[in-house]
Amino acid sequence: MRNIRRRAAAAAATALVASLALTACGSGDNTAGAVKDSAAASFGTPSAKQQSQGDDKQQTPAEQLSTTSNSSGKIEADSSAVSSKSQSQSKSQGSSSTTAKRTTCTGANTKVKVSQVTRPINHLLLTVTNTGSKNCDAYYAPALRFDEAQAATQIIEESKPQAVVTLAPGESAYASISLNGDGNPNIPAKELTVHFIGRANQGSVGSPAGPLKLPTGTRIADDTSVTYWQYEMADALTW
Repeated sequence: MRNIRRRAAAAAATALVASLALTACGSGDNTAGAVKDSAAASFGTPSAKQQSQGDDKQQTPAEQLSTTSNSSGKIEADSSAVSSKSQSQSKSQGSSSTTAKRTTCTGANTKVKVSQVTRPINHLLLTVTNTGSKNCDAYYAPALRFDEAQAATQIIEESKPQAVVTLAPGESAYASISLNGDGNPNIPAKELTVHFIGRANQGSVGSPAGPLKLPTGTRIADDTSVTYWQYEMADALTW
């Protein structure tokens, strides 16, 4: 009888241990599931901040500018800087344009000198210097009048330069006068008046230079001729 009780107690104890073991296992499984669910929630479901960032990325640049005050303020500041820079450049270009404005060379803004040269023979040299404050254009050839002659001096067309001669303040240009032309200079001349041709080549413009006193003993011919204005003295004396 005593043995039966011991066996029954042992069986009850064994059952209790098994029940506790099963309970412990069940509790562990639930804990693991809870941890797993928590991890999934942490990585799988975006936070409110992440959702906000995702929404910002999906917005167009125009939408972001309209909703972000900092970006808008920066854009406006940059635009203002660009506008100020453009205005400054515009003023600078306008000032440069005014400084570089050109006019026609005349007796009013130039000084003209006539001199005799040894080579080639029977030649005079005209030197025109810009005495004004702006660039001036010496168009075509000078229109010459010796003493009271009515006809203008002939022009050597072959001497025409490739471009208009433009003189900055203080710069000079040159033209040579072939006294004999194709004939014999036998007409005495004492004074020379130099007229300036306009851009349209429709006669002289502005005030002339002179009358200039010619070197003593100067004689001209019926076909005395003059070159176009040249930048270089040597080019003028080639003719």
